[in-house]
Amino acid sequence: MRFNLKLALAASAAWSVFAGVAAAAPEATVEELVVTARRTEENLQSTPVAITAFSEKALERQGALAITDLQGAVPNMNLVQGRGSSNATNIYIRGVGQPDALQTFDPAVGVYVDDVYYSRIRGTQFDLLDLARVEVLRGPQGTLYGKNTIGGALKLVTQAPGQTVRSKASVSVGDYGLFEAKLGLSGPVSDTLALGLSAMGSTRDGYVTDPVNHRDYNDKNTVAVRGALAWTPTDAYRLDASVDYTHDKSAMTVGQPTSTLASAFGAVLQALPAVPAEYKFQTVTTPTLPNSTRFEHWGASATQTYKVSDALTLKAITAYRGLSSDDYIDIDATAVKLGDVLVAPDQTQVSQEVQAAYTNGAWNVVGGVYYLREKVTSHQEAYADAFVAPFTFLRTIDDSLTTTSWAGYVNASYSVSDALRVSAGLRYTQDEKKYFRTTSTFSNFAALNGKFAFTAKESWDDVSPMVSVDYQANDDLFFYGRVAKGFKSGGFNGRANNPGEEQPYNPETVVSYEAGVKSQLFDRRVRANATVFYNDYQDFQARIGRAVTSPSQPIPSIDFAVLNAGQLEIYGAELELAANPIPGLSLNADVGYLHAEYGEFKEQRAASAPATGFITLDRAWQTPAFSPEWTARLAGSYEFDLGGKGYVTVGGQARYRSEMALAVDNANLTTRAKFPGMWQSSYWLYDAQIVWENADRSLSAGLYGKNLADEVYKTDAQEFSSVGGIRTAYYGAPRTWFVTVAYKY
Repeated sequence: MRFNLKLALAASAAWSVFAGVAAAAPEATVEELVVTARRTEENLQSTPVAITAFSEKALERQGALAITDLQGAVPNMNLVQGRGSSNATNIYIRGVGQPDALQTFDPAVGVYVDDVYYSRIRGTQFDLLDLARVEVLRGPQGTLYGKNTIGGALKLVTQAPGQTVRSKASVSVGDYGLFEAKLGLSGPVSDTLALGLSAMGSTRDGYVTDPVNHRDYNDKNTVAVRGALAWTPTDAYRLDASVDYTHDKSAMTVGQPTSTLASAFGAVLQALPAVPAEYKFQTVTTPTLPNSTRFEHWGASATQTYKVSDALTLKAITAYRGLSSDDYIDIDATAVKLGDVLVAPDQTQVSQEVQAAYTNGAWNVVGGVYYLREKVTSHQEAYADAFVAPFTFLRTIDDSLTTTSWAGYVNASYSVSDALRVSAGLRYTQDEKKYFRTTSTFSNFAALNGKFAFTAKESWDDVSPMVSVDYQANDDLFFYGRVAKGFKSGGFNGRANNPGEEQPYNPETVVSYEAGVKSQLFDRRVRANATVFYNDYQDFQARIGRAVTSPSQPIPSIDFAVLNAGQLEIYGAELELAANPIPGLSLNADVGYLHAEYGEFKEQRAASAPATGFITLDRAWQTPAFSPEWTARLAGSYEFDLGGKGYVTVGGQARYRSEMALAVDNANLTTRAKFPGMWQSSYWLYDAQIVWENADRSLSAGLYGKNLADEVYKTDAQEFSSVGGIRTAYYGAPRTWFVTVAYKY
């Protein structure tokens, strides 16, 4: 086990400050947080789950504008914009995730807004609009949250309107032409009805440019609106309802080609050095395509809560969501027409959950049933004239996926004594998927023309148990142990273009063993939470690419297989520290250690000509993607009291991430040499802010700087090397700054 020396010294220094300064100042305490990780309200410090929570104040303090601004603020979590997409997120927790936005791939970290599940990773690139808090639940959450929470859950809780008038407006301007305006307003209409409205508009020029056609990419152009109501006609009944709509019209997201590109006949299309040059945020793109994104996302939900008695509460959560997108993606990130695609999905989902919560004496029980029906249709086009030059190539794909999911669950806690509590849960899930796909290829080379279509249907079921024990040693010291199973649904290969590729792949499962301690020290001026965990990860779904040749076919047949590749062993530890040692001073330190390796990763593929039959490749030596050994953050802020003239807060943070792979295929299968473009070496990011508030804190103005050292670092990668050698890296934003002026009432 290696620990970065710079990181170790920084963490040690931070703890010295916590312990030494805190002992001298009895009046400051850390912020108390209430979370709903177990579907009921509990104090963060007495919940037997590894959780990181951010209040509205904490989000404002670090200048978070979008959900991806939380990258680095949670140990062992990767949260970045998805590869080649302006509206998807790549979320990994403890080495478990799903980075591919293709509509047939289910997420591995569940995303919820007000307890409504978002079944695609498209549409989860959220702007932080009128939020009460964000909760990150680490480890499988299958019992209470269901399938596709095998890595954990990301929960966003919006501000609910109430009987107090609340308003907030802000305007942000910054470099790259940033302009963002947000408005939130809510209050009572009557003694029983309250309404709320929030809206935002955000534009920003792209920080990637094409030096040939002078177009900007990786920009932003988003409008969003949300309306909410809270109706409480009686003390026993409450209705919370909302509608929302988001529209984004941006140029596409592009990266940097990192390997030499060649045609199917071996002609070099673009020669690149073995080690990519430092990225200058310039990419030459295919000039003959729209190179744009259109994205719309909308939905409505209603949560009815009925208090039957002091002990029993019933809840019904009804929701409808839909999205539509036209994404042009230049996967090869060059001017040649090699990996250029249009992906245009349309998705709708209807969900219904009925839940009962029972609390009486030593018992606390939550149980319910859940139903989801989702339909995704898509049209895709692939343009690859350069791959088969001097011939032409256009492939069109139309497919439809319908998913029906049922589940029943129960989670019960029993207090053996005032200090000791035992909990157990069980969830049964049944999934059915129906898939239709047709692929048509058009070329002036007759051998390439053809059509392939298939219809498939498959179902899977799963039982996900959970057992935990916790012990409240005293008011400030809490221990827990937890064993839980997570389940990710099986599916069909959304890139099956040839006969023999239509078979389904099976579900993934994780069994997680976790133990933790949550403590509050120095008269609650310091909070220290630590966790250790071990994950047994089975039937990992791996998307790999391979080219198959034969004497009768001079152009290789490309197979993008999805395999249940084998097993991973993942273990690690996490430490989160927060302190308010003296009034006005806030300090945070988070450290995550992660060890992830394949226990088994075998692939069977057809031998290349002139050999026949099959060969088995053992890939277990490869490094799992998005699993850095170390993640860390050191943050602090200090508020100066201007003596009746307001307050000035100065703060900053340093975020560390050690070396990590950015794709499943990240090394040469023969020599085992790393592909440099598919890796990111260790790096630090530095942010800072200075914020002024008036005396009653209703008006504020802040200057925020991100990535102050202007670090050039990769966040994701596309690996389609079987198509001409495509390996494309995507990068985080360069140094940026913005000013935000806000008013709240």
